[in-house]
This record gives sequence, C-alpha cells and structure tokens, in this order.
Amino acid sequence: MDTVTTAYGPLPVAGRPDRHPDGGVRALSLAGPAALETSIGRLVPQYSIDDSRRMHQPPLTFHENGQVRSLPLESRTVVETPVGPLPAELVTFHDNGAVARVFPLNGKLSGYWTEADEANLAEVLRLETPLGPIAAKFVAIAFDAGGALRSLTLWPGEEVTVRTPAGNAPVRLGVSFHPGGALRSVEPARPLETPTPLGPIWAFDPDAVGISGDENSLGFSPAGEVTRIATVRTSLAARLADGTRLELAPAVRDSICGDGDREITPLVLEIGQDTVIARHGRHGRPMAVLARATTAFAARPFVSAFAVPLTPKQCSM
Repeated sequence: MDTVTTAYGPLPVAGRPDRHPDGGVRALSLAGPAALETSIGRLVPQYSIDDSRRMHQPPLTFHENGQVRSLPLESRTVVETPVGPLPAELVTFHDNGAVARVFPLNGKLSGYWTEADEANLAEVLRLETPLGPIAAKFVAIAFDAGGALRSLTLWPGEEVTVRTPAGNAPVRLGVSFHPGGALRSVEPARPLETPTPLGPIWAFDPDAVGISGDENSLGFSPAGEVTRIATVRTSLAARLADGTRLELAPAVRDSICGDGDREITPLVLEIGQDTVIARHGRHGRPMAVLARATTAFAARPFVSAFAVPLTPKQCSM
C-alpha cells in the first residue's frame, strides 16, 4: 500500500495525491484507516464507502502550510468545540489548526438519497450562543480562527426566534455573529419591520438560499445599526442635494416559469457610514450609490408587492 508523508505522519493513499505548487499535499483519498491528531481530538478520516448516502469518498484536503483543511469522518463522531461537544460527519479547519466548521451530517445527495432523507437523520441540537441558547437542526456550525462562534446554518424548513436590534424575530436559514459576539446578520423567516437610518423598512428576502449562514439579508453593525437589508415590501424616495429625485424599489418581473405570473426581486440596501448602495437582488449590480449626508430618504410601502406572492414560484414540469 502506498503512503504519503504529511504533517500528521504517513497516510495510506489510493491513487496519486493532488499537490500545491510547492509540492505539499493538497488533497488525497485514503486507502485504509488512519488517525489525525487535531485541535479537537484524534479523528479518523473516511476511507470506505458503506451505504446509499455515502456512495463516494470525499477527499481529505490540506492548507498550503500542511494543516488539514477538510476532514470527512469515517463514522459520526462527537468532537469538542468552543460551544461544547457536537456530533460530526465532516469537520473543516482554519490554517492555524482551529476548527472552522462542524457538519453534523455529510451524506451525498443523489437520486437514491434526497435532502429530505438527510434531514430525517438530523437531530435537534441545543447550542449556547451570544444570544442565549438556540435549539434547532443545523447544517453547519462555524467558528472564526480565534474560536468564537461565527455562524449557524439551519436546515431548510427550520425556524428559530432570536433577539435582534429590531426585536425578537423569526429566523430561517442562518444567523451570524461579529467576533465580539454581537449579532451580525439574520435571515428573517417573514417580513420584519426594522428601524434603519433611512426609515422603517420591512426586511425579507424571498430569494434567500441557505448555503451558508455567514451572510444573511438583514445585517447589523456591532453597535446594532442596520448595515444591510433586503425588502420586497418597502420602497425609498431619495432626494439628492441638487433636487434630483430617485425612486428605489423592488423589481417586479415575469415569472421564470413563463406562465404569465409575476415575481418580485428584493431591493437590497447596503448602508455604510457615508453611502447607501442600492441593488436588485443580493448579487445584482449597484443601481445607485448615494451620499448619506446630502440625500434625504423617505420610506414608504411598495404597493405592487401585495399583488405578488412572497415565495418564489415552483415551475411545474
């Protein structure tokens, strides 16, 4: 059996490892059992394929400095983390060796194993967070390189109530924190009236996708001021210093299903110390960059939103 030398000792490998430009190991597949000593304990990487939800063998990967980066586990293992013991099937690490993310489950979705099948295996975990205890099914729990809780990614369909600068809010998909523990962002589960420096805005993004809880559509500064907000219920009238008036509003478009229905794209506002950037959708191009000091804003209901469903339409086959 071939072996490759790593910072964790020799490891049995199947096939040729992928390497960084300097020759260090980037990724490899294990051919047999091995154990790695990590900052959260001694872990055995996955080296076998056992059932329909683990039909492939994810690679073991490494940072350029030799520290392990992504470590899929041979079997579900309880690991020690900054928020206490957590069950894990996949763990990732920062390049300083500190734990980055813990995934309680890591099944491979396919025609034989669906997201619903995987969700049925998820268990409710109770975590101590800067907002107090939160109990839910989590896709991932993330930490920064210093060990502070960075974010929580919730399973689709999960909803928790958290304390925010806008009051207690129903939240889906994700919650994230600043390094000092202050709330950084949440994904509102329903429209939430939120006080902002621009006026009261109803926060909600029907297009939000819960890939990661790190970045969500309602963001706050460490002091609790809104820094980012997505809305489908509010428009803004902006009057510039030269008297020019702009209307910033969500966009209503034809449904991608092509059946004559209409869909809404949220207005996303990034509120900085000096500027306000407006765009349609989280990744749209800025349609306006306005100076806060010389622009007067007035928030008002976006009436067209009430004729359009809040949830994206599911196209039929």
